[in-house]
Amino acid sequence: MATMNLTSQMSMLKSDVVSDRRLSSAKNVSEVFFKGGCSSNNGRILSIRSAKRCLSKESFTVRSVKSTEPATSFDFPNGPISPGPFVLQSVDLLSDEPKSNAWRKTKIVCTIGPSTSSREMIWKLAEEGMNVARLNMSHGDHASHQKTIDLVREYNAHFDDKVISIMLDTKGPEVRSGDVPQPILLEEGQEFNFTIKRGVSTQNTVSVNYDNFVNDVGAGDILLVDGGMISLAVKSKTEDTVKCQVIDGGELKSRRHLNVRGKSANLPSITDKDWEDIKFGVENKVDFYAVSFVKDKKVVIELKNYLKSCNADIDVIVKIESADSIPNLQSIITASDGAMVARGDLGAELPIEDVPIYQEEIINWCHSMQKPVIVATNMLESMIDHPTPTRAEVSDIAIAVREGSDAVMLSGETAHGKYPLKAVKVMHSVALRMESSLKPTNDSPPVPSSVYKSHMGVMFAFHANTMANTLGTPVIVFTKTGSMAIHLSHFRPSSTIFAFTNEQRVKQRLSIYHGVMPIYMEFSDDAEETFSRALKMLTSKALVKEGQHVTLVQSGAQPIWRQESSHHIQVRKVQG
Repeated sequence: MATMNLTSQMSMLKSDVVSDRRLSSAKNVSEVFFKGGCSSNNGRILSIRSAKRCLSKESFTVRSVKSTEPATSFDFPNGPISPGPFVLQSVDLLSDEPKSNAWRKTKIVCTIGPSTSSREMIWKLAEEGMNVARLNMSHGDHASHQKTIDLVREYNAHFDDKVISIMLDTKGPEVRSGDVPQPILLEEGQEFNFTIKRGVSTQNTVSVNYDNFVNDVGAGDILLVDGGMISLAVKSKTEDTVKCQVIDGGELKSRRHLNVRGKSANLPSITDKDWEDIKFGVENKVDFYAVSFVKDKKVVIELKNYLKSCNADIDVIVKIESADSIPNLQSIITASDGAMVARGDLGAELPIEDVPIYQEEIINWCHSMQKPVIVATNMLESMIDHPTPTRAEVSDIAIAVREGSDAVMLSGETAHGKYPLKAVKVMHSVALRMESSLKPTNDSPPVPSSVYKSHMGVMFAFHANTMANTLGTPVIVFTKTGSMAIHLSHFRPSSTIFAFTNEQRVKQRLSIYHGVMPIYMEFSDDAEETFSRALKMLTSKALVKEGQHVTLVQSGAQPIWRQESSHHIQVRKVQG
């Protein structure tokens, strides 16, 4: 195996970068990686043509930075490294190689409900493309959700290279109307009342479940039922009743969700019921909590402290769906492990024309912080009742993919819809087609240069991504914590990231990240033997082909085979 090694002390790296501009500019792969043992110019930088000849051998390796302390003063001569994705196009240096596989990078979250809670349907959803199973705690009980958890775990136990993670979505402080024996038809101009008295259901008055409802609304406010399917204007109120006039009519059914345009209810983000559901999630070791109606970072910190006290390794995804959350977006996302753009309630509390702007802003914030982001609500709403989507819904999915969402979500479409499998198939097809049309861009929010200075893993992920994009290779990473796979996902390589881990929890958590295919495999003490087994596994499953080149990365928060904090990037040719 032809190998070239670059090992240096941290003190040498700065001068090497500044003088030779090798790691500071990754626009041309020859400037970074092709130096040394295969040179035709006394060890200086190779040309692309020479690089191609060099690659005809089995592999080459880049190794750098063996140091016990992080870098403290990287002065990149060309300015801060772009966070990627970037405008660099895949150069066909290896014309005999197969192209990137057609594996979908954007993940799909499916809500499990009456239409999909059987073993057969969960397996079919997984085969159609489900990556995350969502448990909506607004519906069902612990027994029904336990059944779903057990079925998902059964599916996961059958595969090393497939995984469905579990997301528990809290009900949150929802304001809902009371039960009605029959739907009440509301007509435009009609007077209608909501009361905090329990058990009221007449043709002109219905109960609400929130005792401070009267205090939270005022004359002139607009009430929205189910996100605007019915709307009413508040005219006046008494001690226990809000008197309204119907603007847009419709059928009012039992337990309908109520919003006040531009206002959030003065309720705690985590209710007593939510805490019981969170404890249920801890007992069952779910992978993610989706926390409803987060208004500020305090609730995230409170939940994380609780999870820490339980020694529970569960990520917290904040749902951005209230007007109060918008001024606090940055601090909320910083405190969390990821975010969901919950457009239903967000569009009820804020002007609907603002929702696409906030969607893009939330995606950009998450991307800049290397945190996963999910776009949710109404993505294929028409497929609850119809076998094909509207063209606008198709465009909605495509926009979410183009903006860089890690995942897109189905709610009622898979929970109680008539065509759950078709909905997943449509989402898969649209995302895959959109991904195939995208070119790497350079329009994502910048990562502060301090991140690169203090975390060598981020810089190596950047260079590994550049290398893989330029050579058109998939990326293979070996990780114990998932950190390097997450760094790589942030830079959005054009091909798949095969993330091998010996931790089941890490495998499950990585399933939500864009472009990452997590694979469980035990690591041996022999790095070369582990590499070989990984390549054989990928070859046996037709994920890579004999003769194809792959980029191998061994870096991150915890050393596996390396000493101290040295990092490795290799390009290898898959052998038969």
